[in-house]
Amino acid sequence: MWSGLQDISSAALLNVNTTKDGTGTLQNATVCFQGNTIDKIPDKVLLKIFAYLPHSQVGRLARVCKKWRMMSCDSRLWTHVSLRPEISGLHVTSMESLLALISIRFGPSLKYIELPMELITHTVLHELANKCPNLTHMLLDFSTAMQLHDFNDLHSFPTKLRTMCICLSEVIFMEGFMRKIYNFINGLEVLHLIGTYEKAVEDEEEEIHEVINMHKLKSAVPNLRVTNLQELDITATELSSDCLIDLLTRLPPLRFLSAGQQDGFNDVVLKEYMERGNIKSLIAFDVDRNENISEEVLLQFLRVQGPNLRGLQLSGIPHLTEQFWTSSLPLFKHMKILIMGMPEGCCQKVQSKVHIDSLMDGIANNCPYMERIEARWDSETLRFSDRSSKAVDAIRIKCPRLRSLTLSDGKYFEMVKSNFERADRLTVVRSITNYMVTLVYLLHFYKDLIFN
Repeated sequence: MWSGLQDISSAALLNVNTTKDGTGTLQNATVCFQGNTIDKIPDKVLLKIFAYLPHSQVGRLARVCKKWRMMSCDSRLWTHVSLRPEISGLHVTSMESLLALISIRFGPSLKYIELPMELITHTVLHELANKCPNLTHMLLDFSTAMQLHDFNDLHSFPTKLRTMCICLSEVIFMEGFMRKIYNFINGLEVLHLIGTYEKAVEDEEEEIHEVINMHKLKSAVPNLRVTNLQELDITATELSSDCLIDLLTRLPPLRFLSAGQQDGFNDVVLKEYMERGNIKSLIAFDVDRNENISEEVLLQFLRVQGPNLRGLQLSGIPHLTEQFWTSSLPLFKHMKILIMGMPEGCCQKVQSKVHIDSLMDGIANNCPYMERIEARWDSETLRFSDRSSKAVDAIRIKCPRLRSLTLSDGKYFEMVKSNFERADRLTVVRSITNYMVTLVYLLHFYKDLIFN
């Protein structure tokens, strides 16, 4: 039976005419495929296929045949163009070729373009303004520039831009170019500056030259708005309490807030953020070394937001005692990263001893998803005994996802390290001398970060 089915399926594949007596004649197997070549695919479908290819590949398709060349030049394939060779692989060798592309291939379909330094000239910008009326997103890469082109003849610029990104150079000042385009960019909603916009002069310590005049820029783009801001790091910035209140109460819901080493971040700021701000999406909170926040206000915040937090850094705050942490740990049901304690060498020492066993028990019983812990108290501040191994056993067993437990060098560190090593978990316990835990693991695009 099965052999008969196999014969039938084979005959169907080979286009065999089977007669009543079971015999068959093999026809030309290619007959059924002669009318089904890639040339028969409708242009609309072929264009959709080409749309999934990078532009460097679309350019190669133009060499196949005349039809594919015409399709590769279709402006619908060139709505988003990057001419930075290190990004897209596209490189325009001459200015004439680029001007021809803008007028013939890009035209009204172009919505997004990235230009490297050598292609940013007044002629190109004029052509984009005249031939690409629907251009709304532009990136200008000056990062490798040693000097700017002459923009004295720049009299027109794309006027419908909604988003503009400028990669700044470290050696040239942009104000001459910016003055030429201020009148054309008043409709911008998103402005992204990559680089240093203030540069200090080495010979004159107090003098600072602005790569871009931020005051003039702000007045030229009155329609800027915050879009899709989910993560904010203002660590060690000199912001007043009023500025912080104005910022945090007007921002959209943040999921990541790092505001460490801020003298202005005090009880009033945190209360205003809780009452008038939007904290419902906050999963990572860092106020490292913010000594102006009281224990009482922090507890109020943690009672509200603690169950939602995945990461918390409250290190470097001397008045947070063992009692504070004992009260807080039951609130951390979904915590993954916890950083606490006073770093060794800080000017303010913790006066009372910290019973580390009770904290370890609290973490083991309340934080089953814990992945990274850093306790920055030095060995002289920690209080432990020979029975501390039971608390270490508890956290090792009840927190199976624990990847890093970072402690100060000393007897307690050696005891915890040997406990984990006996359980064949050799890389979990680490020394503060060599390792530091941060909340960056909770960034939305952490896996996409490129480390130099």
